[in-house]
Amino acid sequence: MAERADVVFVDGVRTPFGRAGEKGMYWNTRADDLAVKAIIGLMERNPAVPKERIDDVAIAATTQQGDQGLTLGRTAALLAGLPKSVPGFAIDRMCAGAMTSVTTIGSGIGFGAYDLGIAGGVEHMGRHPMGFGADPNPRFLAEKLVSGDALNMGITAERIHDRFPHLTKERSDRFGMRSQQKVAAAYEAGKFQPDLVPVAIRSESGWGLATRDEGMRPETTMEGLASLRTPFRPHGRVSAGNASPLTDGATVSLLASGDAAKELGLTPKMRMVGFAFAGVEPEIMGLGPVPSTEKALRRAGLTIDDIGLFELNEAFAVQVLSFLDHFGIDDEDPRVNQWGGAIAIGHPLAASGVRLMIQLAAQFVEHPEVRYGLTAMCVGLGQGGSVIWENPNWNGKA
Repeated sequence: MAERADVVFVDGVRTPFGRAGEKGMYWNTRADDLAVKAIIGLMERNPAVPKERIDDVAIAATTQQGDQGLTLGRTAALLAGLPKSVPGFAIDRMCAGAMTSVTTIGSGIGFGAYDLGIAGGVEHMGRHPMGFGADPNPRFLAEKLVSGDALNMGITAERIHDRFPHLTKERSDRFGMRSQQKVAAAYEAGKFQPDLVPVAIRSESGWGLATRDEGMRPETTMEGLASLRTPFRPHGRVSAGNASPLTDGATVSLLASGDAAKELGLTPKMRMVGFAFAGVEPEIMGLGPVPSTEKALRRAGLTIDDIGLFELNEAFAVQVLSFLDHFGIDDEDPRVNQWGGAIAIGHPLAASGVRLMIQLAAQFVEHPEVRYGLTAMCVGLGQGGSVIWENPNWNGKA
């Protein structure tokens, strides 16, 4: 039996993320075209990869209907010009869709079934609001498997505030404001731009080009955040300022075995050390990354102190704060979301996992003193996902 192969993250790109809805830049753009554009951009950046050598294409979407239906991995691969011999499939783990695309393709590589694979996700929340058209089994509620409001992500975030009163609205607002400031600074420094694939967009005023994320609010202040209404509960603590906005966008990554990367002369940006998914009560789904991270660390033989960089998905500020508090990490720890996160950039559900990986890979280059990094996120219906990565640029110094 073959030994487990090294799984490496060769490259990742994404479209700029747009505001969902009629006023958003992708209102007239199909969801599958966002995924296609990202795949084309990925392959153009990696001309040494023969298209026929791609063993599988996994593209995630949370709402798999309309232009997010019809087995996205296969249809997007064909539309992107990959040979008809290249198979593909669709995947759904709500917010952790792209992350699960990566761990699934990565598992195939580790097992020896694949040499090269494409993994990513897309969400057009303007066309496909979360849960739209779904028909939850009535026994979910009748048998009290979940509370009726467990399907409302904002209410699950309010419940984390209830459970941990020290996670105040002020802390969440400050975290949200810092996310906006960090994203603005990263844009100013040119951190995001290299990995963005421009997308042609059409509006009433004609054709244009999407080249940067649309939802950023760098002018955010604590005073402004304090005045925002709390839509999920009167006098609540979750607002538009400390939560991720509804967003459209796509991400894709190229994964390979260590041997295939060497054969093709590819330079890996990260090596997958391990991953884990875990379940929690759906009513407090934001706590999911805590047990998934503990499980991933345990299986990798590491501790939280071994992690030198964190990319945590900011679905809600309180969800990230609960993770940081659990592991004894300060709200302002410089290892965490160095370039900001989803509160400013947006969270197109099934696409976000690979965005975290793209940012971690770029930060690894800047931080050769860091050996291990973590990408982690909460998942609707009470789950968490975590992937541990090793920095190939590690210089052996702490």
